[in-house]
Amino acid sequence: MNRVVHPIEQESYRRLRARLDTSHFPPLTRAVVERVVHSAADLEYASDLVMDEGELVAAHAALHAGAPVVTDVEMVAAGITRRETVCRLADAKSSAGLTRSAHAVRLAYEEVGPGALWVIGCAPTALEELLALDVSPALVVGLPVGFVGAAESKAALRESGLPAVSNVSEKGGSAVAAAALNALLYHPVPPASEEIL
Repeated sequence: MNRVVHPIEQESYRRLRARLDTSHFPPLTRAVVERVVHSAADLEYASDLVMDEGELVAAHAALHAGAPVVTDVEMVAAGITRRETVCRLADAKSSAGLTRSAHAVRLAYEEVGPGALWVIGCAPTALEELLALDVSPALVVGLPVGFVGAAESKAALRESGLPAVSNVSEKGGSAVAAAALNALLYHPVPPASEEIL
């Protein structure tokens, strides 16, 4: 089912593209960059985001084939449209050496197993726990925000070799993490005989 785009969003994208040339990006990378920039009204994300088109193609296919989507917090889940998500933060408890967000990741992994798309937009400790669990994800959108641990956890994500969308700076947050996943949700699924153009 095609998504109906509101005229305000259309105009917002027109203005974004007038200020930022995204034409050199491959299709899914461009979709993610534009949606993240649009969600934050922050053009700097175009040079701050890190992703690989081939990984996005595989993640897009997994997402549209029904792979589970897991979020670290309800704010991220609330921003993801047209898809049910798993968020176990309400069930999680902190303990010595384990934050509530990290425990929520453990609980979610027990529920969904390998092959999920993980969307981390708040807690660096959730991303650190995800990396420690060896979850075999379809994709990790790792965009936690903050001055303590955020940039470091995203660097560790990139070093892990997992398929990922991340950024270099401390910036991030629930809105941009949800936007990155929504970009993949909204991007059309090509016919079975075609690659994404």
